[in-house]
Order: sequence, then C-alpha cells, then structure tokens
Amino acid sequence: MPLIADLVIGQGFEGSPQMFFDTRIARFELHQSGQVAPYVGRMGDIPALESAFEDPGLLVIVHQTQPSTLKYHEWSKFQAFVDEKGFGDVLSRHLSRGLPKDGFYESYTRYAKSLIAVGDGSGVDLVTGMEIEFVAGANPYIDDLLQGLPVQLWYQDQPLTQTQITIFERAPSGDVDIKTLQTDDAGRAMIPTHPGHTYLLDAVVLRSAPEDSEAVWDTLWAALTFFVPDR
Repeated sequence: MPLIADLVIGQGFEGSPQMFFDTRIARFELHQSGQVAPYVGRMGDIPALESAFEDPGLLVIVHQTQPSTLKYHEWSKFQAFVDEKGFGDVLSRHLSRGLPKDGFYESYTRYAKSLIAVGDGSGVDLVTGMEIEFVAGANPYIDDLLQGLPVQLWYQDQPLTQTQITIFERAPSGDVDIKTLQTDDAGRAMIPTHPGHTYLLDAVVLRSAPEDSEAVWDTLWAALTFFVPDR
C-alpha cells in the first residue's frame, strides 16, 4: 500500500508543502507494530515522504525538526503569541532578565506525530522519547470516540500539566474550527471529535534559552494529526 505525505509549514491546515532536506531534520521515523524505521528521503523531494507498506496496522509518523530562529522587531508580535498560547505574564520575566523589547530572537523546534491507518489501522500510539509529544490513549480509526479521544502530553519524560492545547478541527467542507482546552494534573485531556473530521493538536513550551544561544527564548512545539473515519 503506497503512502505519500507532505511536510507542511503553516497554521490551521493551511501552508506550503516543504521539500525534504535532511539538514533541517533531527528525527524522521515510521513506527508500526513495535518496529521503527528511520525514513531517508531524497534531497528536494516533494512530497517529502513516499513509502509503501505491506502489513496493516496503525502507523505513527514521527518528525522532529532542527532548531530554527525567529527575530522579533517589536514586542507586540511576541506578546500576541504569548496571549494566543496562554503563557501569562512573560513581559515581566523578559524585563527581569534585562532583555530588550525589540530586536531579540526566539529559537523554535517542532515535534510532530501523525497517526495513519494502514489497512484496518489496528494498533496503539506510543511514547517515542521526543522532548515534548502527544500520546493518544485510543486509536481514532478503530476505537469508540463517543466521549472523545483521550491524549496525554509529555515533556522531558513527565506529564505536562495545566498546559493549553489548541485544537484545529477540519470538516469535510474544508471549514476549520479552533478551540482550546487545558491538560489536567496528569497531563491528560479529552479531545472532542466528529466522524469524517481531521484534527491537528498543538501545545507549546516556552522556556529561557541557554546563555550561549543567540536566542533568548526557546519554544518547543508538539503536534498530533489524525483523522476520525465515519463508522
């Protein structure tokens, strides 16, 4: 069974497919039935992933980028990001470190997973050891999601508690609905779902960058994508 997938940079299911460049990738793996295979594409490939699978089961695609940097020329743009992700009073933390309100850098790294059904799609998600990641507590392709899809958010091998999850839900019409919720004291959340809809979850950790870094803030972005079929 052929598998083709794009790496997309964007927001809310909108973005441009990216070429395969191994210099931008820290991890690119295909997990299925307890087996893991590093994925190696050809430089410049679009789609970035092309493979084939003979055995049915749940496929977990893992993709971790190398860190990238972004320069903020004015505080208001960084504050908009802080507000969107619910980080609270970052300005006080920023100023207490003697940092300028303009001309500063953020380093960001993305840790993405995608759940794909090959054949019947049976199987379970797993912890892959990324620094931050979502782990689905049910299989969206075969399990009853009447109450939603349970997920747990992990950071440095510990549940990430009281953290905002942004849910992007795309209907068959292409319309995208966005909502947020918080993880509980065990890093868990229940994601409301609807048959025939596609989902993108994201959560972000904001932390001070190392002193020897050009950046003053580090952000770590966890993402999980999956589809809920009609039954």
